[in-house]
Amino acid sequence: MERSGHSAATATPLQAEDAAAQSLLLGMPAWAFALAGLLAGLLVTGAVVLLERGNLQAEARLHDSQVARRSVAQVERQLETSGLLLRALQSSFMVNDGIDRRQFVDVHDNLRAGDVLPSLEAMVFARRENPAAPGGRPRYVYESVVPLAGNRSLVGFDMAAQEVNLQALLRARDTDQPVMSAAFPLRQPVSDPRDALGVVVRLPVYRAGPQPTDVAQRRERELGALGISMRVRSLLLGGLPADALRLYRVRVLDNTDGAGVMLFDSGGDTMPGARSYGGDVAFGERNWKIVLQPRGAGYDASLLWLMAITGTIASLLLALLLWSAATTRRRAVTLGRQLAQRHRESEERFRTLNDLLPALVLMARADDGCIVYANEAASARLGADVAGGATPLASLFEDPALQHALSATGDGARWSNVDTTLRTLGGDRFWASTSISQVQLTGRDKLLMVANDTSEQRQLTELLSYQATHDALTGLCNRREFERSVRRTLQAVARDGTPAALLYIDLDQFKLINDTSGHLAGDQLLSQLALAMAEHLRGDDLLARLGGDEFGVLAQNVTPDVAHQLAERMRARIEGLVFVWEQRSYTISASIGMVMIDRAGLTLDDVFAHADAACYMAKDHGRNRVHAYSAQDDEQVRRRGEMEWANRLRWVIEEGRLLLDYQEVLPLQGQSCPDPHIELLIRLRDEDGRIVPPGAFLPAAERYGMMPSLDRWVIGEAIANFDRLHASGRAPGRCAINLAASTLEDDGLADYVLDLIARHDVAPARLCFEITETEAVRNLARAVRVMQRLRAVGCQVALDDFGAGMSSFGYLKNLPVDVIKIDGSFIRELDSDPMSRSIVDAITEIGHQRGLDVVAEWVASAGAAELLRELGVDYGQGFALHRPERVLYQRE
Repeated sequence: MERSGHSAATATPLQAEDAAAQSLLLGMPAWAFALAGLLAGLLVTGAVVLLERGNLQAEARLHDSQVARRSVAQVERQLETSGLLLRALQSSFMVNDGIDRRQFVDVHDNLRAGDVLPSLEAMVFARRENPAAPGGRPRYVYESVVPLAGNRSLVGFDMAAQEVNLQALLRARDTDQPVMSAAFPLRQPVSDPRDALGVVVRLPVYRAGPQPTDVAQRRERELGALGISMRVRSLLLGGLPADALRLYRVRVLDNTDGAGVMLFDSGGDTMPGARSYGGDVAFGERNWKIVLQPRGAGYDASLLWLMAITGTIASLLLALLLWSAATTRRRAVTLGRQLAQRHRESEERFRTLNDLLPALVLMARADDGCIVYANEAASARLGADVAGGATPLASLFEDPALQHALSATGDGARWSNVDTTLRTLGGDRFWASTSISQVQLTGRDKLLMVANDTSEQRQLTELLSYQATHDALTGLCNRREFERSVRRTLQAVARDGTPAALLYIDLDQFKLINDTSGHLAGDQLLSQLALAMAEHLRGDDLLARLGGDEFGVLAQNVTPDVAHQLAERMRARIEGLVFVWEQRSYTISASIGMVMIDRAGLTLDDVFAHADAACYMAKDHGRNRVHAYSAQDDEQVRRRGEMEWANRLRWVIEEGRLLLDYQEVLPLQGQSCPDPHIELLIRLRDEDGRIVPPGAFLPAAERYGMMPSLDRWVIGEAIANFDRLHASGRAPGRCAINLAASTLEDDGLADYVLDLIARHDVAPARLCFEITETEAVRNLARAVRVMQRLRAVGCQVALDDFGAGMSSFGYLKNLPVDVIKIDGSFIRELDSDPMSRSIVDAITEIGHQRGLDVVAEWVASAGAAELLRELGVDYGQGFALHRPERVLYQRE
């Protein structure tokens, strides 16, 4: 009878026949061999079950470890994203030494903070306020909060009152790195007490200038602090993988100080004696530990029961087959095949786990470098045929140095975390962090490569870099980037003498378009001008928006004649542009100052000062022209400009060519106003009898100290003719008069007003003096003294353009006012911008809490007036309610 080399664990019918033959030869009964076969089968079955259980447990442990690493990585990625968002905001602040609330909201929206960081609770900016008394603690008051909904309680709040928050801020300021606070109950109300605990990631904001390099510089140039607050529970529920919360009890502890403070516990029962998995999340100088404990065994035990039952049955069958050798052979072979199949399935499951990894995993032969294995992620990203054995691993790389390293022997083809560009089989390119090592499998050398796709991260970095160097409206370089280019040009001129030119372009009368058609029209015009001017640039020329309606061009390697020709082309292109807005067309011109950069020793300040002087000379000579800077320009501009404007305004006052218009301020809530409320507006009649709007002469009056004279004239005319201001012939119930910042510095202003009130017997309560927020804070102490003296006799004081400054609510607490006038920029966009509506609502609520009248300016439509009524605003002023009229006593 033929013998087999199989073991008892995979007994064949042939072996059964041999056993039967041996029983006959040895004289032993058949049942003894059957019993021996049964025992052997049961032993083998037990061994197989134990082996399979070990495999399943190994797979479960590998899965547990992968889930733990993925949990740590995803939580850490959310925290790092908060740091990147804060760094982008920090760049935006340092470009222009700070941004206002609207710009803060725009940067938040451009960064899509809510999308890239779903757990974000609030993004804030707190400005540092020095202590009033020496040795006191500085205050950090929140002035910009996004989103405002649900976070109103943060506006005006001094975060220095929260010690853990303050400690994170101070550490971030000294290191200029994101620092995360310890967990503490956030100020915003929550419906679920489990959501009260939160953290704040901090990053400082410094005043504009070179990057501070040490702690002393950082503390000296501190402007304030940025922050992102996140609920701990929301952060973890959103960051942890779904299967981690479903299959494991998840606990998160703060181990920063070694105390192991519990931050989160998903609760529930765990498998007794289960091993814990997890890792450390290190971010912002804090160390969180994530611990995962399986709730169950992590594998399907029914397979083991099936194998045990199958093995037992097989053992019984073996015994029966030994007892009856006629049917043993076929059944034993079948059983052996089943057992082998289950071993192969176990191995296949192990390989499947590798295919589930998100990283790209490739394996190539070491001798020829051809790829022989790729997991699913690699096949999907690089091409389905990448592992066919014909694609060299080096062909995926574009860097020749890395291609050469892959073709080398020994340690040449080993590296870790190298960022490079990979190429797919279809020709697409993407950035990846790659690691390669040499391994041995089945006695042969292999190259194992693991790569992570970093394209999205690099795109975000490039986007943040672009936003820091370009103007958001026009897409041109911003002033900061333009100044860097000018500095490099100055160094090049000093080094090799290659001449360059700077063109300083200032649009003429651009403010009139903003005043007549609104800032949206002005923004559209600036965008069109940027495209038009770019058409005339040469290859190396740089066009930038320097701010407002000012542009700059840096032309390289030019002579004065070439630079002048370029400037003339720019001027002619601007003059030839016809701008159409809402069935109205506009033309605009530009005054261009040109300065040559052709000698060593010039500084950045020198170049810009010369360009500004040349531009002013172009305006002084009639606008819409090009003027090249000369050494005589500075003195000539100063002497001619000061004398012309001072003399002209003085003659206007002496010749009685100043005029007064009034605009009614109407009640919006149906309150009774028996006498009209008005605001006086100054106008000027030129030598030809034409009316000149205030925007044409008030800036010059402010620059050359003429505003106190103009304001005194308005006050004198208003009080002397108080009963003859309104067309109805009735004295105004309240007459608003604007005061400039320089007028507030006039020590005799209050005495002058009080003397006029007594002389003309005007009720002080009918006079309201308007002071803009920015003018009041120029000299806060002096402004408060003037306000208090006027209010002491019964006059009212209004804070104009409220909300346009950086600390409106903070100053509101310190200024003695009766009325606040909401800045028109919020009213203009009330119909279309929910944020503007929220700001108006907040200002109205705070004004009413202080017992102040709230007035809205620039009410340009009936729809805006209706919205203001719904928001509770007391009074409205604008063209939709009343157009300015000449005062009664000056009508011809």
